[in-house]
Amino acid sequence: MNWIQFGRLIHSIYSHNGKLPDLDWIQSLGLLAVKLGQVHALRSDFLEPAKCEHLSKLFRNNHSMGAEDFLQLVESTAVPDFVSNFESIEPKSLASASVGQVHIGTLKDGNKVVIKAVKKDVRKNFKRDVSSVRSLFKFISLFYPKLKRVGNPEAILNDIEEYTLSELDLKKEVEGVKVLSSIKEEDKNKYDFSKVDFAKVYEPLCNQNVMVSDFIPGPSLDELIEQGNLEYNTLLELFKVHGYYMFCKGVFHGDLHPGNVLVDEAQSRFYFIDTGYIGRVNSKIRKGLFYFFKALTENDFNEAANSLSEMAEVPLTGDAMKNFQLDLIELYKDFPGKSVSEISLTRQMMETIKLGVQTGMSFHQGIFAIVRSLMYLDGMVLRCNSDAVLMEDIKPFIDDFDRFL
Repeated sequence: MNWIQFGRLIHSIYSHNGKLPDLDWIQSLGLLAVKLGQVHALRSDFLEPAKCEHLSKLFRNNHSMGAEDFLQLVESTAVPDFVSNFESIEPKSLASASVGQVHIGTLKDGNKVVIKAVKKDVRKNFKRDVSSVRSLFKFISLFYPKLKRVGNPEAILNDIEEYTLSELDLKKEVEGVKVLSSIKEEDKNKYDFSKVDFAKVYEPLCNQNVMVSDFIPGPSLDELIEQGNLEYNTLLELFKVHGYYMFCKGVFHGDLHPGNVLVDEAQSRFYFIDTGYIGRVNSKIRKGLFYFFKALTENDFNEAANSLSEMAEVPLTGDAMKNFQLDLIELYKDFPGKSVSEISLTRQMMETIKLGVQTGMSFHQGIFAIVRSLMYLDGMVLRCNSDAVLMEDIKPFIDDFDRFL
């Protein structure tokens, strides 16, 4: 993706000309373009709902390769004698994502599994595109030095690069399952993990390019939203579990978009998939963000400002802190009691970070993974229950998390 194509991509997403972005063209630009489209699919705080719904198709409708090409890919990149472990591999793909493709298979012992393979050359092409766009940002910054303080697009690009490269190494996905499962096992007697689980991984059959795990029949959250079948309480249950990982442990699924959560409706259970990127934040970041959100649920915006300042790499003092408190109070003056359709949490968070940076704060890049998770939640709520007052509804969980910090 060159600079001109990147400009056209951004224009197609942000323009208000009534035209929907061409998804086939976006996919033809490569993985970075698809990731940018997916990020914006949940930005219904400033994009038209129809455009967000259209872009959300990038979570599930990606170009797929034929059965023969998939088998050739697996045979050339999997562990030795991989195919001999299977009774059969279905020719039709179960799913085709921007990163790889998934087929159902049956092992010789009769177990039904999914085989995930990373598409050829996707790593090399993604790195090339990231380098090109990063050069563009640096070029623009020469003429517009305020770019970093206005939106800090390079930090967002770095975040996308980090979690995507992790997704492209399936050994990291295997490790991610182990990490999240071990937290669940260690803390199961003090916190309710009954709603979350992870598919069994067949580690001897896995490497960087190919992964095998048990087949989970349930739909994704994205599919349920698309069908109009997602209950709002289901999202609150998701926050209850994911929030514990984020705020209480500081170790969590770093890209939990609606396509990465399967729902076993028969057992009322979530399955986290695509666990390649595990977000990790230190105690200062997770506690600072937690107490910021706790203050928001209590409409205590002075305390929210204090929490953000304490979380910053260099806290504000004196007049700078007083001005930041006043600006934050002004930013949130209409926030209490408002539904997500009236005032989006996503927009408030982006404006809050921008305000902090403009005041002189700097934040560790680790905050972006948590902010992105909350953006995903906000975007899903907007799509399934736009009248919800999210901050009021998550307050009981926030209060509960406080016991474990």
